[in-house]
Amino acid sequence: MSTETGVPLRRRSTSLNGYHSNDVSFDGTVPLMEHNIVKKTDDGYANGGGKASFMTWTARDAIYVARVHWIPCVFAVGVLFFMGVEYTLQMIPARSEPFDIGFVVTRSLNRVLANSPGLNTVLAALNTVFVGMQTTYIVWTWLMEGRPRATISACFMFTCRGILGYSTQLPLPQEFLGSGVDFPVGNVSFFLFYSGHVAGSMIASLDMRRMQRLRLAMLFDILNVLQSIRLLGTRGHYTIDLAVGVGAGILFDSLAGKYEEMMSKRHNLANGFSLISKDSLDN
Repeated sequence: MSTETGVPLRRRSTSLNGYHSNDVSFDGTVPLMEHNIVKKTDDGYANGGGKASFMTWTARDAIYVARVHWIPCVFAVGVLFFMGVEYTLQMIPARSEPFDIGFVVTRSLNRVLANSPGLNTVLAALNTVFVGMQTTYIVWTWLMEGRPRATISACFMFTCRGILGYSTQLPLPQEFLGSGVDFPVGNVSFFLFYSGHVAGSMIASLDMRRMQRLRLAMLFDILNVLQSIRLLGTRGHYTIDLAVGVGAGILFDSLAGKYEEMMSKRHNLANGFSLISKDSLDN
């Protein structure tokens, strides 16, 4: 009999009759395999016989899913909600400014910074310092601690950001508040999509958590939220740039980890072959 792993989307069935039971595993945990689904896969619908899976669902299954898998259920409701939004939402006219809910929320902050250039300069300088902190930590982990994952991740992330940012160049918002001390320093042009500020901070924070530097990671997360609010207030990024920046940091950190794992396996395999060759020569 084949096995399937993962948290089941239905209740476990007994191995005697294939019907649902109210039992849970003896250790009190959520069962990691469902006998009924495996049985149907082996001997039922998958081989052209038996009932389709949905025909065996019961009310208890629905209750179980709603109670145990409530997070996917919430997102399923979100799918239905935004399907309705997508079919009823009026598109923004071509000559109008893009609509950004983050700009709406930070409208008062934008007015304050527009009326206080000095405050805008101070916040921009602090933001540049924070970018320097990110960069220093990421490079430090490689040069001083010998752990290149964060540096590899940053290289992946910024290269991809450059490709995407150049491929689709978003218009700079009309309310943009620049500063000569903001990063990139000198108030030069920059790619809007996606936010390298946010992604870089995420890469550093994830590395800190792996090393159990939890307080430092929490500090970076708080500063990341504050810099995101400032970027919205100054119209330096759209909301989507910041949201994708979070995802990009997580994605490229994961890819860098997989790259390290792949290179480690290749290195071990190469060493294994060299040892075999050496032994064969000695014999």
